[in-house]
Amino acid sequence: MLDIADELTRWRAAGRDFAAATVVAVSGSAPREVGAALAVDADGAAIGSVSGGCVEGAVYELCQRALESGRSTVERFGYSDDDAFAVGLTCGGVIDVLVTPVRGGDPGRAGDAGPGDRGAGEASATLAAALDAAAHGRAAALVRVVAGPAELVGRALLVRPGGGYTGSLGGDPALDRTAAAEAAALLDTGRTDTRTIGATGERCGEPVTVLVESSVPAPRMIIFGAVDFASALVRVGGFLGYHVSVCDARPVFATPERFPEADEVVTDWPHRYLDAQVTRTAPTTGPPRAATDGARAGEGADEGRAGGGIDGRTVLCVLTHDAKFDVPLLERALRLPVGYVGAMGSRRTHLDRLRRLRAAGLTEHELSRLRSPIGLDLGARTPEETALSIAAEIVADRRGGTGTPLTGAHTPIHHDPPPPRH
Repeated sequence: MLDIADELTRWRAAGRDFAAATVVAVSGSAPREVGAALAVDADGAAIGSVSGGCVEGAVYELCQRALESGRSTVERFGYSDDDAFAVGLTCGGVIDVLVTPVRGGDPGRAGDAGPGDRGAGEASATLAAALDAAAHGRAAALVRVVAGPAELVGRALLVRPGGGYTGSLGGDPALDRTAAAEAAALLDTGRTDTRTIGATGERCGEPVTVLVESSVPAPRMIIFGAVDFASALVRVGGFLGYHVSVCDARPVFATPERFPEADEVVTDWPHRYLDAQVTRTAPTTGPPRAATDGARAGEGADEGRAGGGIDGRTVLCVLTHDAKFDVPLLERALRLPVGYVGAMGSRRTHLDRLRRLRAAGLTEHELSRLRSPIGLDLGARTPEETALSIAAEIVADRRGGTGTPLTGAHTPIHHDPPPPRH
């Protein structure tokens, strides 16, 4: 749902009630991933998608019913072999969809009990806060119960970096604390996923499954080396949704005029700039805790990590071709918990680089993280083709793809995300 937060925030500001349908589970070759959403307002306007068109009509009707009842519900859609005209996914996949009503207008109205119970009103207020955080670029995770005791389905928590939270899942307080800890771990890597929590307390006599939707600022792509290949990679990185920085120690090359589409152009030694970004990434410690009046969702010291630095989604692309820049930079980069580290160069350059990095003390495990020569084998020659090759490898690495052609292959089209690297 947080992927359409900007529009939904405008709906709320205009006092429009709406229901949001969110994909909470996927199996098989479903067209959209967990977290995809469709929203319908009280006047029948719709935005977003949960299936690329297969079951949108049926989900639209579910949203309208949720607006009338004021209660959340979960519905499953899959392919039907018995009736070719039945509502289902023609791709053969199965999706579970959570539909939740959200009250428009001021925060006080969002907390009213309305046609549903008070828990639904509290969940609506929590959803509204999550939409506001996402629309304003603040890191937060929205946690909602998607399976378990019927009275808990749709209940919500809003979790900040570090584990502080507001709202309640409606069960034992231990359920809130456990869910907040799980959400904080997913938020740290910007992932959206489900988690099942064992029975907790008298009101939770069965396991509870929660959907955690992470909303974080754009992931960072840092390109080291202000070369012609970097200019093309800046454009591709922006297209993929990265916040793109270009760093080079040579001021004559590292200029905004040469990289007008970059979010940031920095003149500095690459390893020194990377060290500064690590310093900006403030550590967070301590157990999850409920928010107090002085630590509302989206506020306080826990939010410090959202403003910059690096994290598990960060992509580092080293295009400098110069050992005096590459080696001290990669010595640091390969020891950081970032998502991707790639370096340009010939195979001879790569072997020389490995020799230098081993001499600097890097282990074989650390060296195994280096993507070099950078990119997939597309036969690329131009800067634009090379940028596409690099971007393809970044996407495959992030999504767990193989990089092999789908034609004639028996590999899945969609992959489960690989576990975070440490």
